Order: sequence, then structure tokens, then C-alpha cells
Amino acid sequence: MKKGFLAKPFRDQDLLDAVASAVQRDRERREQEHVISGLRAHFESLTPREREIMTLVASGLMSKQIAAKFEISEITVKVHRSHPMKKMGARTVAALVRMAEALDMGPAPSSVETKRRA
Repeated sequence: MKKGFLAKPFRDQDLLDAVASAVQRDRERREQEHVISGLRAHFESLTPREREIMTLVASGLMSKQIAAKFEISEITVKVHRSHPMKKMGARTVAALVRMAEALDMGPAPSSVETKRRA
């Protein structure tokens, strides 16, 4: 059975299966929207610097590269990085990156330039 179409004549069970499938897809879509809404709310709580650091981390820059970009120490970058992780509820940097991807955050324009120079 193709998604969205029922060939006539169809059995009652085919119709019930199609409805059940549509309800399940809608439930999954709404759950995903709820998750994204929560992530957006957490992201909105970040300071501009925390957002910038999160974007750079999510784009793949290492602490050392971020430190060089802002002319600060790596330790300071790690402190700045820990704040978005706590506020976003990320236990690992990988989780923070997945959250950034879910929020559809593109890489910061300045981070691309930093990668080219490095």
C-alpha cells in the first residue's frame, strides 16, 4: 500500500491500517515539535556569547581554535562552553551538537573563516 493512497476496492482493514498509520505519524511529528520547542526555549535563555560559543562548538571548532578567535584562554572557552551545556541540558558536546542540528543552526560565518586559516 502506498503512502496516502488506497486502491479501490479496498478492505475495511486497509482503511483502518491507513488511519492508524496517519495517527502514528502525526503523534511522532507533534512529539518532535514539542522537543524542538523545548530546545528553542532553552536556546533563548542563552546569552549572546553563549550562543556564539555553542554555534562555534557545533560547527566543529575545538576549544583551542575558539580561544584563538576570541583571544582568550582555552580554560575560559571551556567555562563559556559549560554554560550552554548546562542550560541546554546536554551531558556531552556531542549532545550539544545534536541539539544545534535539531535547531537547524548553521555554522557561524566567522567560524568558516577560522577553519580556513587553521
